[in-house]
Amino acid sequence: MGMMRRVLVVLALFALCDAAAGKGYQTAGTCGGFPRVSLHTPPGICVGLVAQQLGFARGVVELGHDIYVVDMGGWRKGRGRLLRLAHDGHDAPEVLLTGLDEPNGLAAAPGGALYLGLLGRVVRVKLSGARPAVEDVVTDLPATGRHPLSAFAVAADGALYLNIGSGTDHCENPDATRPDPKAPCRELVGDAPRARIVRAVPGPAAISWRAAKVVATGLRNSLGLAITGDGTLVAAVNARDAINAADPTLSDAALPHDTFDVIRPGADYGWPYCFDNDRPSPEYRAHDCSSAQKPTLLLPPHAAPLGLLLYTGKALAEISGRLVLPYHGYRATGHRIMSLAVDASGHPIGTPMPLVWGWDGRTGQTPMGSPVAVAEMTDGTVLVSEDHNGTLLRLARD
Repeated sequence: MGMMRRVLVVLALFALCDAAAGKGYQTAGTCGGFPRVSLHTPPGICVGLVAQQLGFARGVVELGHDIYVVDMGGWRKGRGRLLRLAHDGHDAPEVLLTGLDEPNGLAAAPGGALYLGLLGRVVRVKLSGARPAVEDVVTDLPATGRHPLSAFAVAADGALYLNIGSGTDHCENPDATRPDPKAPCRELVGDAPRARIVRAVPGPAAISWRAAKVVATGLRNSLGLAITGDGTLVAAVNARDAINAADPTLSDAALPHDTFDVIRPGADYGWPYCFDNDRPSPEYRAHDCSSAQKPTLLLPPHAAPLGLLLYTGKALAEISGRLVLPYHGYRATGHRIMSLAVDASGHPIGTPMPLVWGWDGRTGQTPMGSPVAVAEMTDGTVLVSEDHNGTLLRLARD
């Protein structure tokens, strides 16, 4: 038994080594000055590997010639970090901040600072001193439940559009039983309602999100937010899960669709009472969905778009003026990045087209894709963070 146990341990170690090797990218040649990875793109575009071992990489942004990346640290408090990769990403990652609570969103702020979304708040990170200084901008954000991550977009006037994600999947009770179909969803009432987008104007003093202006409601989790050319807010929204558990005649693989929405101020998009094009949810069969705002575009079910970028550069002419949508989901609909042609107000022109694909998990070649945030660099290249792979990729001219 002792010999057999030792053999099993050795075999397990070999298996772990093989699995670890399969998680990384193999590279061949270069793409824009970085090692090139074997992912599929339209002709004229390639994908370079900027950095690996970045932890649970989420938000990303460029300031000057520095790239800043958020390591969320997984789903545990106090494990997050803010990293900097100087010289356009060619330097090794430098740790600027540690001990952060589930950081996610990241964007440029006035004065060469950063907006950083943490659990329960958005902070301003001032980079001008010897050490980064952190100060609160928006406080009291919901920090519990299923969707507590801070995501936001910065408008031209400096305002922040903030996602206030729902605390549950479909307003189920704490014991996972169905909600009362005759009562309002408890998350949509009270002094801290969720499942909405709000607008907050940063000032010299921190403000509570409860004092922010409500823009739209009935949005389960709008982790992808962007501003179009004419200032319109658009959102990529993650829809509910396990609809077949409430109604076995509905396919969990096919329903519901995630959505792309041109946000209409004051509109109610229906969660949790409605899904897709104003179909009543199985928990609320008697609900009248006719007044709910229909999605602008239905995306693949469970694609899980976690970021959104309006590309305005010229370096990648194929996507100039288009939205870039990373599909993070772990089903067949995920593991890819799409682009969508839109007009100045964000309304789609056609359907999403593949931009990066081929993440098929081939051992030693490509891991399963987990794209999260997308950011445009000054030179027109596009950065892509991957959380489960801990990598930073860059789309460039081939």
